[in-house]
Amino acid sequence: MSAATSAPFSTRQVALSRTFSVACLLGLIGLSLLWELWLSPLRPGGSWLALKALPLCLPLAGLLKNRMYTYRWLSLLLWLYFTEGVVRAWSDAAPGRLLAGAEIALCLALFVACTAHIRMRLRNGKNRPATPSLSS
Repeated sequence: MSAATSAPFSTRQVALSRTFSVACLLGLIGLSLLWELWLSPLRPGGSWLALKALPLCLPLAGLLKNRMYTYRWLSLLLWLYFTEGVVRAWSDAAPGRLLAGAEIALCLALFVACTAHIRMRLRNGKNRPATPSLSS
């Protein structure tokens, strides 16, 4: 492995990926609520499908607390929202298609941000020197 591929990432890069992950997640939550309540609900006046934003609120605390496990399972959960975006982009009328495209873009951006964050933190963890044991 060359020195360039094993070099640790700066804390600024890790913080930037964390900020981008949180921003994408908040955007996805906001889009879900706006879509189903005001912009293009399935029924006039809003629909119960707005509750799809609730599962997205669960990982928000873990991202803000910088928990690695949350980044990992969120990167799997968001594929459900990506699939919904693809289905609705194919089947909905014009305003719904644009919103579905935005949902797809946010899901892809969030996946890339989570994956980058995980990789950077794991790489930084491998490059840390071993801590001396207390038993010696």
